[in-house]
Formats: sequence, structure tokens, C-alpha cells
Amino acid sequence: MPSLRLIAPVLVALALLGATGPASADSFSDAQRTDIEAIVRNYLVTHPEVLEEAMAELSKRQAAAEAQKHEASIAQNADVIFNSPRQVVLGNKEGDVTFVEFFDYNCGYCKRAMADMLDLMKGDSKLKVVLKEFPVLSQGSVEAAQVAVAVHMQDPGGKKYLDFHQKLLGGRGQADKARALQAAKEAGLDTARIEKDISGPEVRATIEENFKLAEAMGMNGTPSYVIGKQIVVGAIGLDGLKEKIGIARCGKATC
Repeated sequence: MPSLRLIAPVLVALALLGATGPASADSFSDAQRTDIEAIVRNYLVTHPEVLEEAMAELSKRQAAAEAQKHEASIAQNADVIFNSPRQVVLGNKEGDVTFVEFFDYNCGYCKRAMADMLDLMKGDSKLKVVLKEFPVLSQGSVEAAQVAVAVHMQDPGGKKYLDFHQKLLGGRGQADKARALQAAKEAGLDTARIEKDISGPEVRATIEENFKLAEAMGMNGTPSYVIGKQIVVGAIGLDGLKEKIGIARCGKATC
């Protein structure tokens, strides 16, 4: 219900003009409308804090609508988001909260966000972590993602994949096929097999699945997250991520 402070000037204007019953723009003369506009304008100029109250209410309603939209989108795509056989799963595979990150190997914010993810995994034994390659920045990003998918095919348990992931995302310079293969070699993976697998249908299907999923949820940048019923776009830092995990786990920032 609108605040009395917000509708007060309009009520006063109508009372002064002797308006009774339902009012519409057509029920007033030009002179009356001019008087109403003047009263409302003078009130707002005298009480500008009312505008802040109105904007705060608008922001609150927009945030609520966005949250409902996100919940609906997650519900519609839940199986692919949380249970796709193609995704990388780390941490506690039976965790009570699933933390899903869409990332690009050439994303500077993703490099910093990786440290947040690792800290979360170390400090939260109940957290399931899902990684989805989302190469949106360059052709080199696509090449690196293709190698990463092939790495996961070779190491579905994720131990070597995580080593590879840290080496490539944490390294300097632009990621591409050559750098990704070097990181895979350093992580002890069979690069000849990777070279063979990157041109196969599974690699293509995995990346296409991630792009389709991101589009369905309105994601167009990295890092982006799905945490419980929440979609988070952008690097919000360790404390922000902990808060989102808390909300997903127990309905509040700190459980």
C-alpha cells in the first residue's frame, strides 16, 4: 500500500478542488489539472525526501520481481543446472547447498573469484561446487574451454581437473589452446587424448549446453553464479558469496 506521505499532496489537491468519487484525468478542467500539478510540485519541492521514499519502494519492488523471475528460471532448468552429467563437480558431492559458477578462462574477475571458491571449499564441508565453462570473451577462451571439457572427460573425479583449472585460470597472459594444453600436461593429463577429444561431439555439446543454460537465465557475463534459488551476476567477493550460501542453506546470511 502506498505511503500516506506519497499520496498526501494528491489528496490535498483533490480536497481543495472539491473532487468526490472516483477521479480521472478527464474529470478535471485544464485549470483544475494545472492547480493539482502545482500543489503536487510544491509539495515535492518542499519535501524532497518523499522522492527518496518512492525510489526506495520502487527498488524494493523491482528486486522482488527479479528474485521471483530468477526462482522461476532456476526451477525450470534445475536438472541441467545442478545435475548435468557434463558438469564438473567438486567439494562435497552430497552437499546441502550447490554452488554453481559460470566462468571464462580469460576473465580477470574470474581469476580473483577462483580464490573465493577455493576458500569456500576449504571452509564449508557441506558445499557442493559445480563449474561450467562459459567462454564469452574470445576465441582463446573457447579453445581453453574445449581443452577443459576434454580434461574433465579424462578425469571425471575432478582432482586433476582442479589442478589444471588453477594452473590455467591462475596463470598470466591470455588463455588459449596452447596454454591450456600446457596446463593439462603439468597436471599430469594425457594431452594426446585431449587433442583427440576436443574435436568430438561431447566437447561441443557441453559448451552448447552451458551457453543455452546461461541464456535461459539471463546471464551474459562472468563470473555468474546459481546458489540455491538465487542468480548472482558478477564477482561479489567472499563475504557476499558466503551470505548467498547462508540464505540458500537456512534462509539468512549467517546460519
